[in-house]
Amino acid sequence: MRKKFVGYLIFFTLLTIAFFYFVFAGTDNWKAKLPIISYVKPFSFINQDGKTVTEDDLKGKVTVVEYFFTTCKGICPKMNTSLKKIYEQYKDEPDFLVLAHTVEPENDSVPRLKFYADSLKIDTKKWMLVTGRKDSLYKAARGSYLLDDPQNNVEKIEDQFIHTQFLALVDKNGNVRGGAYDALKKDEMKKLSGDIKGLLKEKAGPNGFANSVFTNSPK
Repeated sequence: MRKKFVGYLIFFTLLTIAFFYFVFAGTDNWKAKLPIISYVKPFSFINQDGKTVTEDDLKGKVTVVEYFFTTCKGICPKMNTSLKKIYEQYKDEPDFLVLAHTVEPENDSVPRLKFYADSLKIDTKKWMLVTGRKDSLYKAARGSYLLDDPQNNVEKIEDQFIHTQFLALVDKNGNVRGGAYDALKKDEMKKLSGDIKGLLKEKAGPNGFANSVFTNSPK
């Protein structure tokens, strides 16, 4: 009787192992997932070609988000030099995108963004530069991407200025994942590259941003 019990125990143990093997084999499901820290709220901006860009353009894309301004002589050139290495690595991936927001919309007109994009020698279908209302741009930085302290919006919008080297990472479902990445640190850019690779393997939800903008709350 005891031998029979042991036999059943071994059989069901092996059956359980086989089940989990077939579920997880060939996938990254066993790996720890990047945490969801926020989600993309609805927005509407204008890109370097004068075309409207909304949250719909991020659906199904793994998107790196940055904030910059074209006349910056400090961290922005260094940030974009660092980010361009990421762009070169993933620009041929159909589901990869860089979305760069100006923090000086009063100066960064559509023609100026176009000139800046040309100077970077980038494909603007893969690396879009956008402008719009300053309050909307800053609201996205703070409310969606967590790239600035929301408490900084207590002053008049005309007096506010976001100047950051940090980048955000958005998955195919519009969830902001992981945390902010310092574009001036090689180890953090290496981590960003690896995280992009991992998110590209994840599948998009059936309705795009099913767990974010359409339900108005993250997972």
